Amino acid sequence: MPSTTRHTLNRQRRSLEQSAARPKPKAAPDTARPVVEESRPRPRARRTESTPVTASTEVAAERTTGPRRLLAALCLLTLFLGAFAGWAHARTQALTDTAATRNTALTDPARTSEVKGQAEKAVGALFSYDYANPDTEKKAAATLLTGKAVDQHRALLAPVLAQAQKQKTVVTTSVTDSAVERIDGDRARVLVYADQSSTSTAAKAKDAAANYAGAMLAVDLVRRDGRWLISAIDTFSS
Repeated sequence: MPSTTRHTLNRQRRSLEQSAARPKPKAAPDTARPVVEESRPRPRARRTESTPVTASTEVAAERTTGPRRLLAALCLLTLFLGAFAGWAHARTQALTDTAATRNTALTDPARTSEVKGQAEKAVGALFSYDYANPDTEKKAAATLLTGKAVDQHRALLAPVLAQAQKQKTVVTTSVTDSAVERIDGDRARVLVYADQSSTSTAAKAKDAAANYAGAMLAVDLVRRDGRWLISAIDTFSS
């Protein structure tokens, strides 16, 4: 029995030695490695990550285009304002050369007062008439009128003169107000407002009431030898 046991032990020892002497088998491929690799982001994921970069590039391009458009708009606005400034300057220069800006009535009170006073006196004298002193009106016409105003005055006073001696007519013209429209060198224009009264002293018309009327006219004047003469009369009638 003891020999049998010893034999068994020897056989087990030899078996262990043979097992140790044998070459170890190669390790089986790690099947878990591909799994790890598969879990990593694939190239598609990388492309997905690059998408925001493209979007940001477009945004940057839009941001670049925006200032360019604004700059172009500002350039156009500058050109427009420059053109307008040029036109305004030319327009101002043109207005500076017009008769309106040379209107002495706006800048010379003394000359304006002179023209105003002489125009009022002339109108009052020219459109007043006394049948008993007809030469007064004739003298006024000879000394206060010039040019076409001579014929205009005669035409306006003709109806009165036609009946003056017969009706013994007296016409009185009183200027109530006047305004100097313009003075340009030796020429001027004055707007005149006046009241007129007409009465007759004839025997048959003594009881007749006097006639009153308002009148408005504009007179053009020209300065000659220090005096302002009426050169045209405008009654604003067609």
